[in-house]
This record gives sequence, structure tokens and C-alpha cells, in this order.
Amino acid sequence: MNTIKKEVFTIETNPREIYGSLVSTGEYVCVSIVGERIFSVTPTEKQKRADNEREVWICPGLIDLQINGFAGYDLNRADADLEERVEAIRQMTREVLRTGTTSFCPTIITAGFEQIHSSLTAIRLACSRDPIVDSCVLGVHLEGPYLSDQDGPRGAHPREHIKDPDWEEFTAWQEASGGRIRMVTLAPERTGAVEMIRRLVQEGILVCIGHTAASHDEIIAAADAGARMSTHLGNGAHAQLPRHPNYIWSQLSDDRLTPGIISDGHHLHPSVMKVMARAKNNQIVLVSDAVHLAHMKPGIYKTHVGGEVELLPSGRLQMVADPLLLAGAAVSLADCVQTYMRLTSASLHEAIRLATIMPARLIGEPLLGQVRPNGMADLLTFTLNPEDGRIDMLAVTKRGQTVYSAAQENL
Repeated sequence: MNTIKKEVFTIETNPREIYGSLVSTGEYVCVSIVGERIFSVTPTEKQKRADNEREVWICPGLIDLQINGFAGYDLNRADADLEERVEAIRQMTREVLRTGTTSFCPTIITAGFEQIHSSLTAIRLACSRDPIVDSCVLGVHLEGPYLSDQDGPRGAHPREHIKDPDWEEFTAWQEASGGRIRMVTLAPERTGAVEMIRRLVQEGILVCIGHTAASHDEIIAAADAGARMSTHLGNGAHAQLPRHPNYIWSQLSDDRLTPGIISDGHHLHPSVMKVMARAKNNQIVLVSDAVHLAHMKPGIYKTHVGGEVELLPSGRLQMVADPLLLAGAAVSLADCVQTYMRLTSASLHEAIRLATIMPARLIGEPLLGQVRPNGMADLLTFTLNPEDGRIDMLAVTKRGQTVYSAAQENL
């Protein structure tokens, strides 16, 4: 595991002000913060800038509903003990914050009962011990083990642990997490899946369809039972599908399902992202689905899942044995936002919306995803690089605390 300098997080209790242009409206404002909340958002006279000075933008903190690891910290490492797992989530949280993701759902994938139990226990302990982690973790996304066992839809999930839904098993995992499981991805064609969806929805859990080879009728039955999201739609699928119907068309056609998409420039072709956005009337959510190699230096790495993989400077993570095969996603959600803009010609406002208010609404967090009075003071200030449209982060505020400052970083 890489060694990363630990950040110092200071608590600010006095009112303070942030100036910049709102991404949502373009209006130049003063955002006043008191404690953890936004006190006011007031239009004000724009400060004069030098000719070469960039516009400073303000937007809500980004919300990632699917992240497996980051900066060398792996939430699903098979050989980790409990304390190593706790430290991984603590340090990953700090690294993710630096990139502008202020709220996220740590994602636990298919494994044996004990490993999933240990991973969920570690998240509970990290949240109880560390206020920064507790404020950032919206809840756990359980992706598996109730998935398709077919090659293609199964993705990298180990076949030996794929199974039909088991409510008692899930209840044990939920208890280990301290009630923090808020999202579950499953394949609706599994025996007992529809009843499982109903029970999960009754518990207030967001149910997602993913890693599935379901028929059209099975997709509709899942939505009827309360499923409301499609996990990384277009990925975790067969290389070839019938023209129609197929499980991607069926999920696109159902207005009750909001697709999550990995807009890293490698998982989906730009034309596919455009079609999905138009089919859903821009009711989509950007996710990173980042693995632990995200934001690491380019090079060849050995992983416990896929063997040798290569991380390219572009952020593409591919198998060494077959470079045509992806080995996961390896960029931040902010990277996904800027790539989505570049590849689909979406505006800054449109792209930011898909990584803020859309996931906030989907998971049920009314205080997040917007810059408004009484909302949580989770804020980003940044500029856009005029050459490549890159988001250059200036500062990250989490619940009124400055948790990253580029100015201090460069001292």
C-alpha cells in the first residue's frame, strides 16, 4: 500500500464567506457559512479580475454512489484484517475528499459471508471512531452477491460466491454495518429476487438492477417491486446482445429506473452516454466505480482479483494479458464530470447536476446536492483549465470545515 501524507482537518465555528460564480446559475454570489450549514447565498458585485485570471466557480460537493477504493486503499481486500479495513476507509475518505467528493457510498462487492461481514463491520467502526468518515459516508452500497453467474453480466465478481437472495444473510450484514446499508445491487432474475426487492424497499433501501441477464419482463417486475436505479448501465453485460429486446433497452425504457453511468471515457462510448442521457431526459447519475488503483501513478500493478493490470496516464486500467479488457475504473468522480462534459458537449451545470443533486435526490438526502440556505455546507470552489476543460480544485469544504486548500497545499 502506498504511503500518503495524512491531512490535518481543522474545525471552523465562526461565520465565513465564500465568493464565486454559482455553477447552477452563473450568478456571482457570496455564500455565508455558519457552523455546518449554509446561512445565506447573496448576489453581490463581481470582483474585477486580471485578464489572465480564471473564473472561480462554486458548486455543491460531489456525491459518489459507487466507490470501491481509492489512492491505494481497497475496501474489498481479501487478506486484510479488521483494523486494516478500518484504516483503509479512514485514509480513503481523506483522499477522496481532496478530489471534491464530499459524500459517498463505500461499495462492498461479492465475496464470502465472513469477508463481507468484516468489511461492513470495519465501515461501522470507522464511522463511530472518526467524525470525518461518519460525515462523508452516506451509507453502504452492497453490490452482490445476488447477481448473475453468467460470464459478461457477472463482471469481475467471483462465481463461487454468487447466489440467490437470502434475507437472513442480508439481515446479519445489515446488523454488522450498524444499519448503514442503503443501496443494494442485485439481478432480478435470481430466485426470490422480486420478494427481496420488496422487503428491501420496505426498509428504505435503494434497490438497483445490475450485473443482470434478466428478460424484459423480469426487469419490469423488479421496477414494479420498487427497484429505482440501474447500476453502471451498459457495463457488467454480455459483449453481444439481441437487437431487441435486451436488458439495456428495457432499463432505458422504464422511466422509474435512473441509470448510473461510469463516464471515465473508457467504460462507455460517447455515443452511448449521449443516448442514455437523452433517453432518460438527463435523469442519470454519474458514478466513479473507482477501484483502489484510482489516482495512483501510471504503471503495472498486481491485484488480488485480476492479476497483473496496467494503469495508463489517461486513467484507463486494463489487463496486461489482454489490454482490450478493462480491469476496473481508476479516476475520481470529478474526473468523470469533466470527461462527461468533453465527450458529450454537456454544459458545466448539466454535468455537475448529475454528480450532485441527482444522486442526492435518488438516495434521499435533501440537505445535500444544492447551494442554498440551510443546506449542508458541502462546497467546492474551482476553476476550469481553458486548454483542456480540466477541473482545478481550489478548496473543498465539508460541513463548514475546509478539508482541502490548494493554496495551503502549494506552500
